[in-house]
Amino acid sequence: MLAAAWDIQRIIIFCLPFLLLLFAAAACLLMRKTIRTRLRVGKQLRDDPDINEWLVVFSWSRKVLYVPAILASLIAAVFMVLQETGVWGSMNTNIVGGTWLAIFFLNFLIDEYEISVKVLLIAILCVIVLALWLTFMHWLVPFLKLFRRVQVSISSSGYVAIAAIFLLAIFISWLRGLFYYVAITPNYLNVQVGPTETGEQVSREEYSTRIDTGDFLERLQGFGRIIITFSDQRRQPMMLLTRRIGRKAARLESIRGKLAIDRLQTAREGQNAQP
Repeated sequence: MLAAAWDIQRIIIFCLPFLLLLFAAAACLLMRKTIRTRLRVGKQLRDDPDINEWLVVFSWSRKVLYVPAILASLIAAVFMVLQETGVWGSMNTNIVGGTWLAIFFLNFLIDEYEISVKVLLIAILCVIVLALWLTFMHWLVPFLKLFRRVQVSISSSGYVAIAAIFLLAIFISWLRGLFYYVAITPNYLNVQVGPTETGEQVSREEYSTRIDTGDFLERLQGFGRIIITFSDQRRQPMMLLTRRIGRKAARLESIRGKLAIDRLQTAREGQNAQP
């Protein structure tokens, strides 16, 4: 009876994922010498004796800014598991949901708007003024009670699903960054736009770089932007959202202040200069 249930259609459907994996492995094996990932280029630059300073960066998806919301989702999922299994049966799930919603809303503001220190101080001042006005009017307590009517209750699987969706978006962004990246050296800028050798080299005189950390809340998470503008006005600037922006900004400044000279060419010039 079990053998009868496995007809040819079911066998094909069962084998299809394994065939796709086999095809992908074969494609990677055949193209192993032509694939230029970000990690491979970084190794080549590290092993190059003529290049002491280099930087390979790619642009993260803005969903990476939702890392606090992802952590809050996972923590909320743990609390909900404790409640669903009866370990913590008296827990108020609305408090968990409300806290998660507040963190998620804050992350949404960080993602949607560029909040500088000036804007943040103005917003805090406005909240303080509003709280004082409500206090003088004896409306502060009724105003806060309005938030008690907002009931957010999500199951543990719901919190895990939300975290998984954002983690998948971040992983796809990282995976895309293996093949779409920028390699910066003292002499040139290499723009990679595919899994193979497809790319473009731009000399150091034809582009300029700028660091943008104007968004204060993004900077608190360690993120910022490297903006690359080209001398050719027909080319659009490149804006790369990257992490560890402080370290990369220092390295970029060091790279732009140097000029690499080929060792072999220097040795030949020295020999020619000898009488």
